[in-house]
Amino acid sequence: MKFGLQLGYWMAQPPQNAGELVIAAEDAGFDAVFAAESWGSDAFGPLTWWGSSTQRVRLGTSVVQMSARTPAATAMHALTLDHLSGGRAILGLGVSGPQVVEGWYGQPFAKPLQRTREYVGIIRRILERQAPVTNDGPNYPLPYQGPGSTGLGKPLKPIVHPLRADLPIWLGAEGPKNVALTAEIADGWLAIYYAPRLANMYNDWLDEGFARAGARRSRADFEIAASCQVVITDDAASEIERLRWIMALYIGGMGAPEQNFHAQVYRRMGYEREVDEIGRLFQAGKKAEAAAVVPDELILDTAIIGDEEHVRKQLGVWSAAGVTMLLVSVPDVAQLRRLAPLVDM
Repeated sequence: MKFGLQLGYWMAQPPQNAGELVIAAEDAGFDAVFAAESWGSDAFGPLTWWGSSTQRVRLGTSVVQMSARTPAATAMHALTLDHLSGGRAILGLGVSGPQVVEGWYGQPFAKPLQRTREYVGIIRRILERQAPVTNDGPNYPLPYQGPGSTGLGKPLKPIVHPLRADLPIWLGAEGPKNVALTAEIADGWLAIYYAPRLANMYNDWLDEGFARAGARRSRADFEIAASCQVVITDDAASEIERLRWIMALYIGGMGAPEQNFHAQVYRRMGYEREVDEIGRLFQAGKKAEAAAVVPDELILDTAIIGDEEHVRKQLGVWSAAGVTMLLVSVPDVAQLRRLAPLVDM
């Protein structure tokens, strides 16, 4: 079981201790460091800045929102980071949700699976640098010849020779069709709210993708990186209470009431009644009441909280379920160092 440090995205201000966390993660034997983005900080900047003080850890985006950049722009970011880091970049991509895509980026959200396939295909051709890149797909035509076009667009390939044509691309996916697509076209799956008890269901989704003609990977060389709160503590109840508020936000407020992908994940786990009630209360502004509805079991399905013996046992459960890396967030270096003995167990 490998560990990755998840820096996430910034809140109102940049985090004060991220730089020391990154250095401590490398010293502790973590395999990778990841940064995210929402509608504030970007993912590539923190990796370049804080990653410059490292020599070994891989540097991944978890995730870059596809609607934020054209495929060519994302490929440029990735190949640049890969060169600067000496071949340590992981490009994690995700479609985000309609509220962010249409409300923040001003792009249509329709047909996310089609857009993902087309987006990844263009990036791969750019990184291969075999020929000037063209694309006749409906979402990212190259050259552009639509309304407002001058007709002067020219197929190009990158000036810079990418360090790795096979720079790994991982996809953030939650639903069955998106996970199957991930297994077909990507090198890894960034799984959010992964529950080991549902491993058989996830494996069915993955196997559908692996079985498709032209699938890029097989289970033997495919990475599954699951976001997981791993907390070593003698006061599990307090930590569960803290996470109750976070889960209420993501289930009840991160997404439109009629299309919240996080809520759908927990419905698949069997929490339909609780999800509906959390959503109703949160949307009514009753956040404390919404948090109170979140059961302990819902939190512990996707988190590991307890003393060191309990955490060690649960890491074995997650590994047996097929997870190859846990993406963990820690508040400080002290908590990270408590996890260090568990790396590569």
